[in-house]
Amino acid sequence: MIRKIRLASGFFTVGIWTLLSKVLGFVRDIMIASAMGSGPMAQAFLIAFSLPNMFRRFFAEGAFNTAFVPMFAKKVEAGDSPEDFAREAFSGLASIVLATVLLGQIFMPFLVLAMASGFADDARFALTVDYGRIVFPYILFISLAALLSGVLNAIGRFAAAAAAPVLLNIILVAAMYLAHAMGWETGRVLSWAVLLAGVAQMALVWRAAQKAGITLLPRRPRLSPDMKRLALIALPAALAGGVVQINLLVGRQVASYFDGAVAWLSYADRLYQLPLGVVGIAIGVVLLPDLSRRLRAGDDAGGNQSLNRAAEFSLALTLPSAVALMVIPGALVSVLFQRGAFDAADTANTALAVAVYGAGLPSFVLAKVLAPLFFAREDTRTPFHYALVSMVINAGLAIGLAPYLGFLAAAIGTTVAGWSMLLLLWFGARRLGPAAALDARLKAKLPRILLASATMGAALIGAQYLLAPWLIGSPLRYGALAGLVVVGMAVYGAAAMLTGALRPAELRAMLRR
Repeated sequence: MIRKIRLASGFFTVGIWTLLSKVLGFVRDIMIASAMGSGPMAQAFLIAFSLPNMFRRFFAEGAFNTAFVPMFAKKVEAGDSPEDFAREAFSGLASIVLATVLLGQIFMPFLVLAMASGFADDARFALTVDYGRIVFPYILFISLAALLSGVLNAIGRFAAAAAAPVLLNIILVAAMYLAHAMGWETGRVLSWAVLLAGVAQMALVWRAAQKAGITLLPRRPRLSPDMKRLALIALPAALAGGVVQINLLVGRQVASYFDGAVAWLSYADRLYQLPLGVVGIAIGVVLLPDLSRRLRAGDDAGGNQSLNRAAEFSLALTLPSAVALMVIPGALVSVLFQRGAFDAADTANTALAVAVYGAGLPSFVLAKVLAPLFFAREDTRTPFHYALVSMVINAGLAIGLAPYLGFLAAAIGTTVAGWSMLLLLWFGARRLGPAAALDARLKAKLPRILLASATMGAALIGAQYLLAPWLIGSPLRYGALAGLVVVGMAVYGAAAMLTGALRPAELRAMLRR
């Protein structure tokens, strides 16, 4: 059942499936933007869909899995009945989330007001409550799927867990086609499709775990010593997750008072989530169980090697992505989204948010590299304290700047809070011993990656100027954007090789591993 985890191959497995999911997510959001633009139905669905996603990150991918994965990985390493522990955790999580779903159905109007009080006096409120009640049970299925994914990741089986999100986007894209063909209300069809996708995702990873020799069926929850320890570790992580969700709530609240802003920020979020998902999520998923195993075995040198190569890998892909988002946001948004109900004004506002989020992208990804250092040591309290500081910074900027900068204040608050969180994690990690130290190779690579990324940015600005007649409103705009992307990749690749930021031999060695 247990296989040796290969860090680089794990990154690529998770990254490739995440990339496919994000591409399909773009197709989904392009269709949503074309059908609903930034109008009331689009804003209602986006807020409703964010409700189960918020609770899923709080329960499963956040607090619960942050505590569960290191404990499970250590039991796997020690051969200490990991399957029994997983069954107990599965039953406990199912009970908690089921109760949350029932309460959510009752108090849905209050949840909507907590997310977007700017909807209170117009038609968006009733529509969001209606959609919210349909999609909210999604958290039950996706939370259990996240726990099963944590089990699979801890034993080195990444493919099924990484592929599960692809199902969501396939089902939502199919639902969009069906709604258009049948003339049904798009928002309602999408809401039911989300619920169906949750069932499909859980079924996929449950079957994969069963094939790996772990069959998890719900049973009566009990408060065993392991579950007490899990709860004690998860509580600070849950509080930290609550802080993160408060940051998101602040942004949505600010956006809800500006007509169309909920949609603009959501579409901008999709663009920066592509590199964040492909790189950051892949690293976070693979690095946490790997560090947990190494630290359990007392392998600080191996942990340090894993951490530094993860940071190097993430910087090599994230910094050029961040530069691209900052220098050509208008071209990206107009080609990808501007059609149907999504007009030029929507493009301009979304592009502003994309540029601001792009500036924060490296911090969001590197935080996912550093956080596992704490979680692997079952320290969830320290990241919680750091998250509190970032929450205050985010709320102060988003609310304080809103009267002057409008909806863009929410994006600025998110970006500045991201860099603040990264700095706090970095200074805190330096106290964790040799596993947290930067090695000579990473120190030498960083300035070279920065130089290669800046060179690419300059090339993109020039190429965008030359291709401008074909990028906006032209039938050739897809080809023009593809040409822009190819130019960026070619220039970055050449600059990275010339500066030594990337070396063919190092890439080949990582792929062989």
